[in-house]
Amino acid sequence: MIDTHSGAGINGGIGQTREGQPPQSVLYVENPDIQKLLDQAEKLGAKTVVPVTEVPDMVTFAQFTDPFGNLVGLVKGDGQVKISEGSNPPVDWVEVSCADPKKAWDFYRKLFGWKIESGAAPEGGGMLHGSIDTGGPGARGGIGSSPDGQPHVTIYASVDDLQKYLERAESLGGTTVMQPMQVDEHTHIAVFVDPQGTTFGMYRSQQ
Repeated sequence: MIDTHSGAGINGGIGQTREGQPPQSVLYVENPDIQKLLDQAEKLGAKTVVPVTEVPDMVTFAQFTDPFGNLVGLVKGDGQVKISEGSNPPVDWVEVSCADPKKAWDFYRKLFGWKIESGAAPEGGGMLHGSIDTGGPGARGGIGSSPDGQPHVTIYASVDDLQKYLERAESLGGTTVMQPMQVDEHTHIAVFVDPQGTTFGMYRSQQ
């Protein structure tokens, strides 16, 4: 289990993949009744991957694959994210990418009650993106088009210097896959792959 000691955002964990499962990030949603959410997800077209499972003295969780191929986790809790105080970069943005973001917006609105605001439709049928407001603490995020048509979940940390952290990641065996680039008026992002093959994003906001 990971405590970022950042005072904000979300915590998480690092675990071994199941046989045949590629390295990937998994978005987890916290709720007191995860069996109810798992049942609702299946009704909306998802498939259970891990039923509700209790790991004594650690966590009670479940996982499903959404109708678009993304692996999503559920963790039992009261919805109050507990992050230890500290000055480390917070992990506070989650990006879900898939081939049909409009249907994904509808799925997650119905399942979790999230407010998802989509931007204006791009000219020429370009990339779609919707910003997520969960209505609670934790991470913000978005659901949008996948550049390669495949499902992806990318976790992002907020940092003060993208290049500094890319160089640190590379010194530890990581590989930069996206150099710092501007994505809107206030935000630059960068992405690396860790030595195990998991993609991780970072962003710097100038707001």
